[in-house]
Amino acid sequence: MKDDYRIYDTHTHIGHARHSGRVVTADELLARMDSFGVDKSVVIPYPVVTDHRAEHDLIGQAVRAHPDRLVGAACLNPFVPEAEFRDEVRRCVEQWGFRALKLQPKFQAINPISPRSDFFFETAVEHDLRLIVHTGDGVPFSLPSLYIVPAQKFPELTIVLGHAGGSVFYTEAIVAALQCANIFIELSTLMPHFVGEILGHVPPSRLMVGSDLPEDLEMEIGKVMAMSLDDEARREILWNTAERVFG
Repeated sequence: MKDDYRIYDTHTHIGHARHSGRVVTADELLARMDSFGVDKSVVIPYPVVTDHRAEHDLIGQAVRAHPDRLVGAACLNPFVPEAEFRDEVRRCVEQWGFRALKLQPKFQAINPISPRSDFFFETAVEHDLRLIVHTGDGVPFSLPSLYIVPAQKFPELTIVLGHAGGSVFYTEAIVAALQCANIFIELSTLMPHFVGEILGHVPPSRLMVGSDLPEDLEMEIGKVMAMSLDDEARREILWNTAERVFG
């Protein structure tokens, strides 16, 4: 808690990233959370790893050790055999209690409007997982507008647009959220004035904070704390929306 506000960080990572060389442990994440008053975090594997099963187990063990602080999310290469993909997501839910599935189209370039990609969304629906999608860099498949199609095709699926499309495509995130009540927006990487523009169209009950990288946590939380918002809107963005979405 910070300044009497509970904080739910909906976009963090631990584990070993092959593409960047980053290594972040659960203890390091928790220490960072404590230093900035974050109550709970969604923890996601990096999108490029050596062994997705081992990375899921690392997160699962952390969630089991800290169930009041951490929520697990699965993330794996969607181009493995489909049965293997479905089985691993099922294992993450049944063994570790994961509540979300991540798609990173910058590194996992499936076309979200292609019927061939339906298995990905079907898997999330089957296990009642929230789908977190990286949006912004990595076009074309990271364009927020493309997720209108699966959101309409799978209305029971909650889709969270990670990074809100970034500073270039945040207006697409606005349009997607206006078109689909099951689309939510996570605000990491945006300048405060972009957040303010989103708020001019999308209610705070559809918005949530995320940090993505440990060094960005203070800035990402701080921008919402510093914005001119009423108390209810700030509580929605910092905690309430995420608590309703992820439970």
